Amino acid sequence: MVYCLMTCLGEMATYMPVSGSFNHYAARFVDPALGFALGWNYWLSWAVTIAAEISAAATIINWWKPVLPDPAWSTIFVLLILSINLFGVRLYGELEYWFAILKILIVIVFIIIGICVTTGGLGGHVIGFQYWKDPGPFTGGGLGTLNVLLSAGFSFMGTEIVGITAGEAKNPTKTVPRAIKNTFWRIVFFYIITIFLLGMCIPYTNPNLANADGDPGTASFTIVFTLAGIEVGAHIINVVILISVLSAANSSLYTCSRTLLGLAKDGLAPKWLGRMNRWGSPYIAVLVSSIVGFLCVFASIYSASVAFVWFLSITAVSGFISWWGIAVVHIRFRRAFKAQGRELSDLPYRAFAYPWSAIVAIVLTTFIILGQGYSSFTPQFDAVKFVTSYIGLVPVTVWYLGYKIIKRSKVVPLVDVDFETGRVTRLDIEKDKEEDEVLPWYRKALAWVV
Repeated sequence: MVYCLMTCLGEMATYMPVSGSFNHYAARFVDPALGFALGWNYWLSWAVTIAAEISAAATIINWWKPVLPDPAWSTIFVLLILSINLFGVRLYGELEYWFAILKILIVIVFIIIGICVTTGGLGGHVIGFQYWKDPGPFTGGGLGTLNVLLSAGFSFMGTEIVGITAGEAKNPTKTVPRAIKNTFWRIVFFYIITIFLLGMCIPYTNPNLANADGDPGTASFTIVFTLAGIEVGAHIINVVILISVLSAANSSLYTCSRTLLGLAKDGLAPKWLGRMNRWGSPYIAVLVSSIVGFLCVFASIYSASVAFVWFLSITAVSGFISWWGIAVVHIRFRRAFKAQGRELSDLPYRAFAYPWSAIVAIVLTTFIILGQGYSSFTPQFDAVKFVTSYIGLVPVTVWYLGYKIIKRSKVVPLVDVDFETGRVTRLDIEKDKEEDEVLPWYRKALAWVV
């Protein structure tokens, strides 16, 4: 599903690389009301994610020694990512580049250690597939699997950021397709293989998992390091988790600010949110997004566990709504493209298996959004669980209907869709190819990995 969505977004982002990405496309290809709703929905999901990641970072760093209270660390981390984002995309991109390399190296190390643990090379005995027999996989059956899809989706949120960055990329006709194509292999290698090894090394009945309370010492990676006899594993994982959550918070603030920038340019947000500083950063959008995220952090002080569940639900449901919107907008994009008699050869990159890629994405996202709250109905209706599961649907519905009623917007006719403003030309494509060819081989290889 993620790969299908990425190819759908990649087709539009390479043809028309603009700030705002799919939110802009929704207003341009479908209806301004949809663009307004998806844009503010997307901004909200990442603003809440800032709070979730900053709160997690404060908890993680206090794992070593509680030198400062969580609110103090949260303030420091917010100021840190705020400073990075105020200096424009160059600093942001450079930091994320090296963060990505570090995280990739750690995952590779984990995969090697995981293989050694399950085959008996480390830990003293062969594990193999014994936990697939006793206690067995897929606890809770199909309903249990459905219940964790929202959390699983939360882990993949952000893959669509490549569309947000297209408007500021140096050569989007090359970099965006490369990122899209590599997404599949990265998912296979860094997600599926890692999860497969975790399932082999650790049974779901492991008491450290059952009693997990957010302490990095109970993280699944840490358990594997412990099984391998690497006592410093907890410290290594703690460092990696801290870097990862700060990187995620940094990306969240970047995405928030660029979403507001796109909305301001489209007239769907106040124009002053689009003001830029001398480094090319939409500084007001950055400040507003960081303030909202910071306020959410302090909203969690009174009950961090309850707040995290709400943060997760709002972010994940909003994220799936955004994915649903990408697929819907892409179908509309292709229909308008065909209605205007345009040639597919004009597209720098084409989506995989259209229209089935978009259809599959729409069906799966709808199923997950509506089905993830089934536990609130069994064995008896639980109002709190119900609200927690579906609270993320409320803002986007209010935004869509509110804009529709107040502005009386209408669906854009297929023949009137604007495909010219901001599009790339064949000259742009040829220029990007020439720039890509002059890169040394090791830079191309590193770009593929990262």
